[in-house]
Amino acid sequence: EQQVENLQRLADEKAELAEQARSMATIEERHRLARDLHDAVSQQLFALNMLASAAKKAVVKKPEIAERQISEIAEIALKAQGEMRALLLHLRPVHLSEDSLHEGIEKLITELGSKTNIQFETEIEVIENLSKGVEDHLFRLLQESLSNALRHSQATVIKLQLTQTSQAVVLKVHDNGKGFDLTEDKKTSYGLRTMRERCEELGGKFTLTSLPNEGTFVDIRIPIKTGGGKQNE
Repeated sequence: EQQVENLQRLADEKAELAEQARSMATIEERHRLARDLHDAVSQQLFALNMLASAAKKAVVKKPEIAERQISEIAEIALKAQGEMRALLLHLRPVHLSEDSLHEGIEKLITELGSKTNIQFETEIEVIENLSKGVEDHLFRLLQESLSNALRHSQATVIKLQLTQTSQAVVLKVHDNGKGFDLTEDKKTSYGLRTMRERCEELGGKFTLTSLPNEGTFVDIRIPIKTGGGKQNE
């Protein structure tokens, strides 16, 4: 318990330092996003244009080639759409500012629900007495989880749950997307290492479960002082 308290106190101190550096970090984040947009979406749009031109020429004389090219167009367009959805998350503030955790989550889900065709199913508890550092870390973990789902999962439904047990704050994110094989190296592209490290900074536990064609499930548990919450497993 003392170790967890020390970790979370350090997280609070980091949150204060982050507050001081927020303006500079915001500018840096915008520059990074501009590079991401150029490198990812712009290249995908260029590929779409090239494939569409080739398919147009082949559709009469070589319909089998045109059919394959149209399938590639659909796949690339889907990836580009996922990238744009994820950018919606990163173009907004990465911190809660003056909002509480549940207020920030509700605003985020409302915004994403209005700008994507994904159905969000939420269960958000109002959790009292969380420090600023813990709230900021949990909110960032949620953003990263949703970003991964928007970019990679091709999900139509994302279930989000924030609850409190007698020992921990529990954040769960589950999508019904295509999933992936955890044994493959590409799992690192999901930003899992950063999420795990962010969780461990609070003395928490990060668990990921995913199977091809069965979706992905993220379970994050951040310890709280014994007796600080209700039992709700």
